[in-house]
Amino acid sequence: MLDIANKLGVSVVTVSNALAGRDGVSEQMRAKICETAEKMGYKPSNTKNERKKALIPKIGKNVGILTAERFVGARGTFYWELTANISNRLSQLNVCTIYECVKSENEKEGILPNMVTDSKVDGIIVIGQVRRSFIDKLSKIQIPLIFVDFYDNRYNIDSINSDSYNGGYIITDYLVEMGHKKIGFFGTLNATSSINDRYLGYLKCIMENQLEFREEWVIGDRDDRGILYSKINFPDDMPTAFVCNCDETAFRVISALKSKGIRVPEDISVVGYDNYTVSSICIPTITTVEVDLDKMAEVSVDVMAKKLIDPTFTEGRRIISGKLIVKNSVLDIRNDTHEAE
Repeated sequence: MLDIANKLGVSVVTVSNALAGRDGVSEQMRAKICETAEKMGYKPSNTKNERKKALIPKIGKNVGILTAERFVGARGTFYWELTANISNRLSQLNVCTIYECVKSENEKEGILPNMVTDSKVDGIIVIGQVRRSFIDKLSKIQIPLIFVDFYDNRYNIDSINSDSYNGGYIITDYLVEMGHKKIGFFGTLNATSSINDRYLGYLKCIMENQLEFREEWVIGDRDDRGILYSKINFPDDMPTAFVCNCDETAFRVISALKSKGIRVPEDISVVGYDNYTVSSICIPTITTVEVDLDKMAEVSVDVMAKKLIDPTFTEGRRIISGKLIVKNSVLDIRNDTHEAE
């Protein structure tokens, strides 16, 4: 599969689906993959049933998926959807997934789960930020390892990330286009690599447009354990808009503003990030940056599949672009006196 994928410039998942006769591959690409497989010496069985069975790639291994406890909410989270997507795609390659939520104390102390220490898995996918002490222990294991939606520059570990830096820029720039000149940021810096990158994108936009920057307009949204604050504190002198590092925080900010009698977007505009479910059920619906979950899952599985087939394979850091999704939480103040008021 890896040889065919490299030759045609497609993913291992695409090759797998084509050879197995599954959906998700154009007939033209399916024919090209099958033709290439035959030319490279792949000989299917004679009967139709035997041929179909023989064409299904069987990596036949186990992959562990780890997520820090703080990212596992009672009502489900962005990471639940990403985990399910990755697990489903791995199952199409006949790879079994074992999921484990990493307890806060184990993460802090760098205690690896039994699936790793007892050699029950052939690869590990970590979804969402984990502490450096935990990364340090993971970095020493001798099986394929990838990070999804975060990275750590200290370690040379393959990762798949949304383009948080550019996303932070474009969501801030949209506010600028709508006439906003006083823009704050909600997110605890250094909590995750994604929050840092979204903040840096926000900061770049503020600098390029020569807008006012105030430290009191950069407000933390979670504690040092990564748990979101139940109470949100606002500055005395409010900006006209807030960029929030995720939709969950944007939802909480909007609720807190409403409790103070402040209307969104009539008085203050709020934007989020992820385009997760909460952005659509919120009133008003939240303008956000959509993370391409399907693409992130596809690339994550493709990279892991290549590593399982060839343990020496390295991908580096893959960046998956997102896009602006305009909803109802931003007021256009270009032609009114909102800011002066």
